[in-house]
Amino acid sequence: MKKNILLPLLLLLLIIAASCGGVKKDIQNSTNNFNDTVRIANDSLEYEIIIIEPGFNQWLATQMPRGFNEQFWFENRNIFLVTEYNNRVLNPNQFDANLYLQQIDYKQNIDYGYEVNYLLWNWFQFFQERYKQKLR
Repeated sequence: MKKNILLPLLLLLLIIAASCGGVKKDIQNSTNNFNDTVRIANDSLEYEIIIIEPGFNQWLATQMPRGFNEQFWFENRNIFLVTEYNNRVLNPNQFDANLYLQQIDYKQNIDYGYEVNYLLWNWFQFFQERYKQKLR
């Protein structure tokens, strides 16, 4: 049980959406291999995604490379995955509250850019594989 609590607690996936349109933002990606943290944000920090998950960077390196799918492909899948994930956050009696910690603020009408959508979709794949969850 301790493993189930610690790993998800390390997960902090946060998208803050305060953008006011479909303008693409410049994304900065910084990776700290010590604690396996990935942070993607635009210069004005109108939105941000932080992934703190042991093993995510190593796992990501084994997946399809960037550019394999288009941004809209990731967006369409992320909308579904975020909705399902958020539903599970809201149902802690039915789903493990240690896995589904907090809702993800992902809005369909905001252009988060390729990198955010790519990493978010891959994080969902990693999450499902690592914790044996099916969000489909």
